[in-house]
Amino acid sequence: MTIETILVLNAGSSSIKFQLFQGEESVLSGQIDGLGASAWVKGKTAEGKVLMDRALSEEEAKDHTAALQVILALLKEFDANLEVDAIGHRVVHGSTNFSAPVLVTEEVDKELEGINHLAPLHNPHNLAGIRGAKAAFPGKPNVACFDTAFHRTQEFKNEAYAIPLKYYEEGVRRYGMHGQSFHYISEELHNVAPEVANGKVVVAHLGNGASMCAIDNGKCVTTTMGFTPLDGLAMGTRCGLIDPGVIFYLMEEKGMTSKEVAHLLNKESGMKGLSGISQDMRDLEQSEDPRAKQALEYYDNRVKRELGALVAVMGGIDALVFTGGIGENSAKTRAGVCKGLEFLGIEIDEEANGARAKEAITISKPSSKVKIMAIPTNEEAMIARQTREICEA
Repeated sequence: MTIETILVLNAGSSSIKFQLFQGEESVLSGQIDGLGASAWVKGKTAEGKVLMDRALSEEEAKDHTAALQVILALLKEFDANLEVDAIGHRVVHGSTNFSAPVLVTEEVDKELEGINHLAPLHNPHNLAGIRGAKAAFPGKPNVACFDTAFHRTQEFKNEAYAIPLKYYEEGVRRYGMHGQSFHYISEELHNVAPEVANGKVVVAHLGNGASMCAIDNGKCVTTTMGFTPLDGLAMGTRCGLIDPGVIFYLMEEKGMTSKEVAHLLNKESGMKGLSGISQDMRDLEQSEDPRAKQALEYYDNRVKRELGALVAVMGGIDALVFTGGIGENSAKTRAGVCKGLEFLGIEIDEEANGARAKEAITISKPSSKVKIMAIPTNEEAMIARQTREICEA
């Protein structure tokens, strides 16, 4: 079957982000926020025309299924004769069950429910979005696209933890996240920098959530996130790499419960906790507070340390790509990460680095052995592409 019009959904606990693709082009996008409370929907065309910007009624906002009916109405507002051919869904965790996008059948639905515990802040809501879409678009194919799937090419030595092997066999391993972003950048390099696209590339997806990936010839070698999105780099509110002994200390010496520790490490740590000011890098970059400065230095240093590790594991580097909200827009972060890495062949051009990456830009000096770029990511486009491939196969 030929798939022309695809709706991409990213369902969260209280929100649904959506984007409509016709062919490869995004023609409509929007978001519903505040589900279960005072919800609001906003949707606009690719040209910027606002089609819907209003509060949802209590009935419309009660759950994901009800909210999908609002999105359906918005699509009809865009084009009364619009026919959605397929729906693609972001699903954060695929466990060992799913190493590629998959058409959601009743059996797959049950499998997805069975791995909800691996990403309790994400997967249950992703699944709610799938079920809501099935109700809103009866008979239309739904495809689950996993953040973890891109990293399933990791070898045991990069995927395992040094704990008894039975836990690895039970699924306790480094899964990695941001796979849609890494996959998109890997493919986009063939368009914007074909000379390095099949080489050794490190991609730094830096946003409120952040991780890095070593990619060799288009395949993931290893990544900085692990069993959960809590590992690796410092993030907006997540701690990143931490000695597990700190958790025991907080529970045994400070009397904290496991839920309290989980909240601390997921919601009160990272840049927010370290600076005591804000989780937003823009606020920290503009602040004169010394706590902001040291938090930014910590952030850059963590990215730099992980970069060194990824280069070592991969055995070299041909290109370094920054993406994500911070990676695309923060010249200070890019400069801070690259500073002092000339010994690796990484030489950043200060003038070129001053630009925001509204499109792919090269920010390395002509003399740099490593090509340094900032490339806008597009996870939704990647999901649409995968959805089309699955449905047309």
